[in-house]
Amino acid sequence: MEKAKRINLALLYGGRSSERTVSIAGANEVERALDPKKYTLRRYDTATELKKLVQEADEIDCAFILLHGKYGEDGTLQGLLDLLGIPYQGSGVLGSALAMDKHMAKIIYRYASILTPKWVTISHRDRLDPEAIISSLGVPVMIKPRTQGSSVGMIRAHTPQEVERGVQNALKWDEHVLVEACVRGRELTVGVIGLDSLEPLPVVEIIPEKGHDFFDFEAKYRPGETVEVCPADIPTEIARKAQAIAVRAHEALQLKGYSRTDMILEDTGKIFTIETNTIPGMTPTSLFPQAAAEAGVSFGALLDRLIEMAMAEGHNQSRSQAA
Repeated sequence: MEKAKRINLALLYGGRSSERTVSIAGANEVERALDPKKYTLRRYDTATELKKLVQEADEIDCAFILLHGKYGEDGTLQGLLDLLGIPYQGSGVLGSALAMDKHMAKIIYRYASILTPKWVTISHRDRLDPEAIISSLGVPVMIKPRTQGSSVGMIRAHTPQEVERGVQNALKWDEHVLVEACVRGRELTVGVIGLDSLEPLPVVEIIPEKGHDFFDFEAKYRPGETVEVCPADIPTEIARKAQAIAVRAHEALQLKGYSRTDMILEDTGKIFTIETNTIPGMTPTSLFPQAAAEAGVSFGALLDRLIEMAMAEGHNQSRSQAA
């Protein structure tokens, strides 16, 4: 029997966003988990090696994107890979751009009848009126850059002075800032995987330790700062409702392959959708792989499935272009 050909896989990582260190850590874990009998791995730090990627594109069967934030999760790199004819895991240009833009994502949530907290968007050109913001949204409010991930530049504000400082700080990271009504409750996240048939993964509850107002950058990435419960200790009907919302958000944002949607469960039973991630963290202990493991899919098997879907989707696109 002929030996199966190994897949030439480009691991794209690093980049120039504020989440560079997170990307590098994830890439190292993915490399350790990939089966060397199945893959010939080439690593490309997109901060310095995009030219090399372009030059070697004809030798690459598939790319695995392990970038977060701008120039990796926002559709820009996906567009380059489309031009090069390299299949990649996850969402394409449109879905990546929509999900990364928190303002546009919330508009689409509303259009799809997905409950999301009330918000206003402020640009660096706007006159800031903290009193009017508080009058409209109440207190506290969550302030966040429009197109950053991992809670970078994000704070909770309780007073007009804190709103002003928070907006000015967030504007260092982005030209536009979201100020969002703060919904109190339990933090949940739900992964979705699949192409034609979408499978919601078990719900995870995120419980930051005391000292964190919310699931901020330190709570996300410093060991011991957060308790993650999978499956979440919530009623079955609430879990199913959260899973249905995650699937609906995935479809509404035109996503592919996989995603993870973050939510807040109020004591009333209402679930508010906060945002959807198109390239979730990818280490064995990250939220998406944790949920996959609970569903019976090991980390290595999860990576295999994402790559298989990427190549299947790329094959289908090649056939449609040829036709």
